[in-house]
Amino acid sequence: MEVKKAVIPAAGFGTRFLPATKAQPKEMLPIINKPTIHFVVEEIIKSGIEDVLIVTGRGKRAIEDYFDKNVELEDHLRRIGKRDLLREMQELSDMVDIHYVRQKKQLGLGHAILCAERHIDGEPFAVLLGDTIVRSEVPCTKQGIELFRKYGGSMVGVERVKREDIERYGIVGGVRRGEVFEVDKLVEKPKPEEAPSNLGIIGRYVLTPTIFDALKETKEGIGGEIQLTDAISVLLGGEKVYAYEVAGSRYDIGNKLDYLRAVVEFGIRDEEIGEEFKRYLRGIIR
Repeated sequence: MEVKKAVIPAAGFGTRFLPATKAQPKEMLPIINKPTIHFVVEEIIKSGIEDVLIVTGRGKRAIEDYFDKNVELEDHLRRIGKRDLLREMQELSDMVDIHYVRQKKQLGLGHAILCAERHIDGEPFAVLLGDTIVRSEVPCTKQGIELFRKYGGSMVGVERVKREDIERYGIVGGVRRGEVFEVDKLVEKPKPEEAPSNLGIIGRYVLTPTIFDALKETKEGIGGEIQLTDAISVLLGGEKVYAYEVAGSRYDIGNKLDYLRAVVEFGIRDEEIGEEFKRYLRGIIR
């Protein structure tokens, strides 16, 4: 089955980046001149998907406004002759077919995915966290989709994490099968000594629709939330699940250090300011 739809969970409070996220969604934190979620949607498009559902919550209206058409702004840009910017704004509103559903209660990532069940309508689908950017030659989601086609089971994107960071991640254990690991265990935020490996889940998934039945069986876990990791563990009882090591650089924009890394690394690659920015950085680093 082809993967034609993607879900972006974007309903969280963004507590790790307060007070900045008190007035704006964390998914709208800018990397140079584009918000984080813009890069996520671009990854979806480059992966061959044109139908996106964003799961939002209270205080997330800025996301909807961002992807909406702004006739007044476009007219202004046309009047002042800013044709390049006008074209960019028009492409933004036309870049993909975006739908929205609201997660009315903050019951965790698993519950946010469950809110997408009606829209997914029994098809396999991709999930991309709205506050995580992956810079890679082959889009991260496309990597997962290609492996999904080859192996026929749900795919979980992972990377190797430091021992001291294990408690921040869902961790998978499994046996290497060629390009992937056949998963036999998933644990949400374990202590390092209890972790089945150092393969941390990084917010990219390709899932079969049976995940919705698994989510309905899943009890509240860590933090009193319905964890997607726990639901994928339920899937293991009836079908194979695989993990793939993502080829690329990941930035968790809810993490202050990762946010700064993203700004710097995207900045030095920017066509307009990159060279000047590199000279500035060399001047302040002693």
